[in-house]
Amino acid sequence: MQRVNQSSPHAPLASHGDAHVDRLNALWKLSVQGGLGDAERIRAMLAMAAEVLEMDLVVLGELGEHCTARYVSDRLGAFPEGSRQAVDVSLCHDVYHTRAPSHIADLAAHPRHAGNPMVTEFGMRTFSGIPVSVGDETRWVLAFLRRRSESPLDAVDVAYMSLIADWLGNALHQSAQKDLLQRIALTDPLTGLPNRRAAEERLQKERARTPRDGHGFALALVDLDHFKMVNDRYGHAVGDEVLKAVARRFESGLREGDWVARWGGEEFLFVLHGGTVDEAAGIMERLAGQARAAPIQTSVGAIALSFSAGVAAFGVNDSEILPMLEKIDHALYRAKADGRDQVRMAAHGRQPWNSALLRQALAENRVRLASQAIVDLQTGQAIADEALARIETAAGGIVEAQEFVDMAEGLGLMAEIDRQVIRQVMQHCVVRMNGGGAADFAHFVNVSPQFLARRDLVEEMLDNAMGYCQTCGTVPGAAKPIVLELTERQRIVSLEKLRADLQPFIDFGFRLALDDFGSGYSSYLYLAHLPVSFLKIEGWLVSHMRQDRKVAGIVESLANFARKEGMHTVAEHVEDAETARILADMGVDYGQGWHFGRPQLA
Repeated sequence: MQRVNQSSPHAPLASHGDAHVDRLNALWKLSVQGGLGDAERIRAMLAMAAEVLEMDLVVLGELGEHCTARYVSDRLGAFPEGSRQAVDVSLCHDVYHTRAPSHIADLAAHPRHAGNPMVTEFGMRTFSGIPVSVGDETRWVLAFLRRRSESPLDAVDVAYMSLIADWLGNALHQSAQKDLLQRIALTDPLTGLPNRRAAEERLQKERARTPRDGHGFALALVDLDHFKMVNDRYGHAVGDEVLKAVARRFESGLREGDWVARWGGEEFLFVLHGGTVDEAAGIMERLAGQARAAPIQTSVGAIALSFSAGVAAFGVNDSEILPMLEKIDHALYRAKADGRDQVRMAAHGRQPWNSALLRQALAENRVRLASQAIVDLQTGQAIADEALARIETAAGGIVEAQEFVDMAEGLGLMAEIDRQVIRQVMQHCVVRMNGGGAADFAHFVNVSPQFLARRDLVEEMLDNAMGYCQTCGTVPGAAKPIVLELTERQRIVSLEKLRADLQPFIDFGFRLALDDFGSGYSSYLYLAHLPVSFLKIEGWLVSHMRQDRKVAGIVESLANFARKEGMHTVAEHVEDAETARILADMGVDYGQGWHFGRPQLA
């Protein structure tokens, strides 16, 4: 008994120490427990602390202008998550301003807090507040409240509170860092809009929501017209200014619930809720009108800008996003091919083209020739035409070039398309000349670097040309009716190699034309290195010259330069008689566009 009596004073200490170890073990297990999100783990931590310390209310509050309860363990329903108090009357006031712990044994006797609603309405008596450091900031407080009044907490309980506060500070900091990295990963750093990855994730959520809500949405893909010219003329820094300004305009022009993301480069993706595809197209037309009416203000002055857009609807019966993205992509290309600064709705019911359908069409020789007239602006007479590729579907429909050219280039199939088009152009030329057509009528045809790099196709074309010339009685070495068009959109690695690839055609008598001239710097490199006979003036310049005096001056300068150098000019996208008249007065030789006729199948 004596031995027991001597040791009995130490028994409570041992028991208290064991309890403290048990607390720490429970804290560690909860901190590493799998399957919990950040918020769930924090709430579980507060609930465990409330139970261990026998607290009625534990609050992790964020302080600023107010004290806001972000996470709560509340047995009484006194202070639910999201509750707010002014900092000056909050129990956490002293902790927030001193950045030091505060322990109040009897709130009812406290000169400043006795009238606090937590005391008068909910009967709270004891309070402990621990500052929580999150990174370099201390704007969080961990508060413990209990109804019964007691003497000050012992050192072990205070240490336990501080340990939980430290853990919470680390957890909040890690969560904030994770959120920051997530925002960075999903945000376009230039415009601040959601980036493509974020847009793809949000589109999947929109897709999943549609059958639940019973409401579809519209998609629109926007491409800024001739944005490359902005970068080429003013530099990428100004181009960045334009993109940021456009992003702010797009955001401010949307309705609540709609959103826009930077899809890539100068492309933007819109999601528009409610209404029909026609109403969505109307929204895009409104934004396009605003773009036309108000040039972008930059460090180098105002820059006029327009955009093209493709629009499609995602309905409750649609299940996949990818086909819809392909539809708006095709619609966008139609808008650009039709002269830009337009909104086009996706075609209904037609299967989008894919690589398998394209390969099959080429294998079955289903490339078809269409042509568009090129007219002398002084006489109004057609003096040439441009060959345009079309593909006939297995069902007899016609697919326009903008729907398959990019795909063909990516798959390395442009050479075969050029081959079939050029063969038909030469056959058409022979038929026309044998029918009494003028010998000086020219046929413009695009050739790709892929075609020029294929020596077998080049030799085949020249052999065919020789045969056709003999049929028509054309003199060897003289200028031939075929004009090969080059464009700066072609990715030319070496101008010397391009000249070498073109030399057999030049020697044969084919002439060269530069397409889209004025759209970028590389056009001038071509002009300096190649024996060019025709300059085809970029359609954007033609369509904007009546609204912009500077653009008109550029067009007139190009016409004067070409005349001085012995070249002919062809203005593209001539849409009306007044534009044709102005071009003629400027000295532009020829015109091409819907004013003179749309492309026709041969």
